[in-house]
Amino acid sequence: MKTFSITDIGQRREMNQDYMYSSEMPVGNLPNLFIVADGMGGHNAGDYASKYTVETIVDLISKSKQTEPIALMEDAIVTANRMLLERANENAGLKGMGTTIVVLSVFGTHLFIGNVGDSRLYIINNGIQQVTRDHSLVEEMVRMGEMDKDIARDHPDKNIITRAIGAMPEVAVDFFEIEIEKSDKILMCTDGLTNMVDDDEIRNIVIGQRDIVEKAEKLVETANRNGGKDNITVIVIEPFSDEVKRC
Repeated sequence: MKTFSITDIGQRREMNQDYMYSSEMPVGNLPNLFIVADGMGGHNAGDYASKYTVETIVDLISKSKQTEPIALMEDAIVTANRMLLERANENAGLKGMGTTIVVLSVFGTHLFIGNVGDSRLYIINNGIQQVTRDHSLVEEMVRMGEMDKDIARDHPDKNIITRAIGAMPEVAVDFFEIEIEKSDKILMCTDGLTNMVDDDEIRNIVIGQRDIVEKAEKLVETANRNGGKDNITVIVIEPFSDEVKRC
């Protein structure tokens, strides 16, 4: 396995409210663990929400006796949601905070994925497939046939999300178990990338760069060149590469 992760403040923000975690080594009963989060809230609250949630999930997974991957992830995410709400109730400055989350563990040719919000996981090969589903107002309208996907991309309400960690006492998490091919590459990212770079260009960058570091850095560079309106976080994973590169 070869991985590289990078986060960037972007061109418009005063602070980076994204947070990520990347481990090619086992974490608890998972053989590896990758997480991307995009925090939201007032000054410092979004930054706190993403960091606290990711670190809590990692800690819970590392201590869990559960061996079934989806159940393990669900327990950790649901508990982190409750704990984040408790923190917000204890501190008025943190009220209203929340975060998206995408969690991944790779078991050979099988991926186990959990997501809440509009950060994404893609599989990239000859094409590009978005595995996760955006929990956003505009995307819900697209799925119901009320809005065309091309219009949705530039809609002013596209960043209104319908699910987040810390938003409600109960959180609904989408889970996916998929099988991948030896040539597949995995991309996890926040919407700071996908709002600035369309899917086809993302695919061309990932396929077109020789080195995994260049792939990730080129994605961030392109998002910034196109406006960089938000924080940008990217994890690129080549599961079947013999070369291991830790960031």
